[in-house]
Amino acid sequence: DVQLQASGGGLVQAGGSLRLSCAASGFSVGDYAIGWFRRAPGKEREGLACITKRTGSIRYENSAAKGRFTISTDNNSNTTYLQIDSLSPEDSAVYYCAADTSDYYSRPGARCRAIGASYDFWGRGTLVTVSS
Repeated sequence: DVQLQASGGGLVQAGGSLRLSCAASGFSVGDYAIGWFRRAPGKEREGLACITKRTGSIRYENSAAKGRFTISTDNNSNTTYLQIDSLSPEDSAVYYCAADTSDYYSRPGARCRAIGASYDFWGRGTLVTVSS
């Protein structure tokens, strides 16, 4: 039974940092793509970053994420993390993690993309609120 649980959100002041966690069960996070997404009030969901540890693929989809967001995976704890630095009020959103368990990721050199439609398992989100 595949499950994902995002945590680590909260209220933080602008300029601060947060590390979001995505704990997985029912599969090994290192074998597939794990993506992070967010949805801000009144806005569409956007892809932020993804990682496929088996192939070493990491991609940051959002221009705002490049340089401030860092995605990583710990196979031992079966957890994927999203470190967010220099937070601004524009980062306030519900953050979700998701898994793409396609057989594609068994191929050498497989590359992930943080495109929501590709992901088949989703966790409940964690709310990040950044105060100015």
